[in-house]
Amino acid sequence: MLDMPSMRSVEGIADEALSLPANERAALVLRLAESLDEQHDDDAEDAWAAAVTERIEALNAGTASTITTAEALAEARARLSAHRG
Repeated sequence: MLDMPSMRSVEGIADEALSLPANERAALVLRLAESLDEQHDDDAEDAWAAAVTERIEALNAGTASTITTAEALAEARARLSAHRG
């Protein structure tokens, strides 16, 4: 169980991270994910970084198609339901 000072620290870090621009949040996500990966794969890292960069550029250019959080959750639930049979 986390003690309260640690929890506040995590919450503070999360709040600060969420205030970053999208490209910086994406870079942070990549770094955090890398820290969880015990086997480092430079090719996979480069591919993910390129994919994230491409998606951010599409969003910034207004050429990406987007959906709302509610739509994404509904789609995920439908896929899980179909997968479960």
